[in-house]
Amino acid sequence: MVSIILILLAVLIFSDCYVIFGAMRDVSWWLKGLFLLPTLALGVVLGRMSLGHDYRMMLFNIAFWIIACYVFPVVIFTLVSLIGKGVGLFWPPASHIFNALALVTAGGCLCMSAYGSVFGWRRLTVDRITINSPKIPVAFDDYKIVQLSDFHIGTYALSPGAVRKIVDRVNSLDPDLIVFTGDLVNSDPAEVEEFVGELSRLKARDGVLSVLGNHDYCLYREYKAPDNPVKACARLRDKERKMGWRLLLNESAVITRGSDTLAIIGVENAGSRNFPDRSDLKGAMEGVDSVAFKILLSHDPSHWEREVVPDTDIDLTLSGHTHAMQLKIGGWSPSKWIYPEWGGLYDDGAQKLYVSTGVGENIPFRLGAWPQIVLLTLNRPGV
Repeated sequence: MVSIILILLAVLIFSDCYVIFGAMRDVSWWLKGLFLLPTLALGVVLGRMSLGHDYRMMLFNIAFWIIACYVFPVVIFTLVSLIGKGVGLFWPPASHIFNALALVTAGGCLCMSAYGSVFGWRRLTVDRITINSPKIPVAFDDYKIVQLSDFHIGTYALSPGAVRKIVDRVNSLDPDLIVFTGDLVNSDPAEVEEFVGELSRLKARDGVLSVLGNHDYCLYREYKAPDNPVKACARLRDKERKMGWRLLLNESAVITRGSDTLAIIGVENAGSRNFPDRSDLKGAMEGVDSVAFKILLSHDPSHWEREVVPDTDIDLTLSGHTHAMQLKIGGWSPSKWIYPEWGGLYDDGAQKLYVSTGVGENIPFRLGAWPQIVLLTLNRPGV
């Protein structure tokens, strides 16, 4: 982390010097000083973050906004302008042309970053997906499931009305079942307190089923006692139950329509890399009818390739976790560099995976990967 911070600051200082002594060489020194204020602020914020966890989330958000709305545009300007100077060695007019292009490009980056920070993280969308399978029981043809994932509810303290909007939109879809695939909080169960009433309003004929994500273990903060994360997670579980949600902790639930059944399996976070892995898929599937249509709720989509596909006959897995890194341009997201399945519908033979890019965010910013409610409709061909 320290090396990344040093590299970031070195790139920024170089870009600042390039702009001040190049593009701003005829500008008064007090304006140059104002131009440097974001860099100084970023240095202070990063230094404070390195000292401990106090106000960590607020400081992290400030650092992100400075990087998105200042550092990125300045670095883009510097890069494009330098390319122009290189081309200008062979064609002198290129330097002026590329400087203008650099200014337009940097301005565009600033506008997009500002939009994502102010409006994008509250621009709610509904994605409608049809799941086709001959294994779907007749009674569950046209069964509607709303998937929510990655609420990171503490972030919505900045815009509490957005939670009401999400709940109202979900209820308007008249779902048969609502599932939540993890990361209700950023790091503290107290984040949920002011939203218990709103989240309790989520209604579906077969209720709300949920699982835990990596953030729900409340590990991303500093504690005085080693057992405090366990206690914090227990408080969060109690709050989910208070809201009327049924939390599946390596267990299953059966939904019945006449003589037909649907099996919903829920595991604790099946993390890869440095994320906690507390899943027990084998235990969660105990007692599940072998011929039932099976839906797995598992927060981390990498679980699908690691265990679900090779070791089970689960028909549909619902995951979240990636957020598409909260940035998507067309069908591309930087998240694909980390997760092969980062957003949308995937299949391996008859087995399917849907990865929600999330309805919330731990940083209030989204561009392209807008907050997402997923409406999944089960369809049995030929019915």
